[in-house]
Amino acid sequence: MHGAKVISIRGNFDRALEMVHDLCLTHGLYLLNSINPYRLEGQKTIGFEAFDQLGEIPDRFVLPVGNAGNISAVYKGFLELQELDFIDRLPMMTGIQAQGSSPVVRAIRENLPVVIPDANPETIATAIRIGAPVNAEKALTAIRMTGGLAETVTDEEILSMQRDLARKEGIGVEPASAASVAGIRKLVEMGMIDRNEKIVCVVTGHLLKDPETVIKQCEPPTEIDADLPSLLSALHL
Repeated sequence: MHGAKVISIRGNFDRALEMVHDLCLTHGLYLLNSINPYRLEGQKTIGFEAFDQLGEIPDRFVLPVGNAGNISAVYKGFLELQELDFIDRLPMMTGIQAQGSSPVVRAIRENLPVVIPDANPETIATAIRIGAPVNAEKALTAIRMTGGLAETVTDEEILSMQRDLARKEGIGVEPASAASVAGIRKLVEMGMIDRNEKIVCVVTGHLLKDPETVIKQCEPPTEIDADLPSLLSALHL
C-alpha cells in the first residue's frame, strides 16, 4: 500500500533474523529488531505507563515471550524506577511461551544458566514462534530476579483464549497476545498464582495481524435468498 518492498524468506524466524543481521553488518544497514538496544529503551516505557496508570506497582507483570524483548525491557524499566526511588519493589515478571516454542520456559524449569535454542519451533502463534530468542538471557534474569514464573500454553489454549477475549471482553488480539492471558488462566488453575494478585497482562498484537487464524475460527456466513421468508427462517423467527 505504501510502496514498501516485502521479501518473504523460505525458512523460520530465526533463520530470517540471521540473514538480516548479516546483511546489516556487511552493508551498513540499520536493524530494528529487538537485538537493537534502542528498541528496548522504547519498550521499557510499557512499565512506566503501567505504573503511571495504576499509581502503584502490580504484584505480577505477564507477557508473551518470543524474542524476549518485551519482558527484558519492561524489567529494565522497573529497575530504573526502583533506582530512582519511585518504587520500592519489583513486580514478579512472568513469561508465557507456546508449548511448541519454549526455550526460555525450559531453561527456567531445568535451572539452566543459558537458553538452549529450539531447532524447529512450532506453534500457531507466529509472533512467538522463535527458537533462539536474542534477549533470552535477559529474560531469564528478569524472571529469576523478581521471583517470577515461566509457563507454556498449548495452541488449543491460545485459540480458546483468543475467542474468549473477543466474545467476552470485546478485545481482538492475535494468537501470541492471547498466550499471555491463557498463561494466567493456566497458572491460576494450577495454583501457581493467587487469584487476588494485582496483575498486568500485556497483549501485544492486534487481531488483524493474523487474519487467517481469525477466519478459520469463525463460522461461515449463512447465505439466503433475497426474500423476507428466507431471512426469517435463518433467524429462526
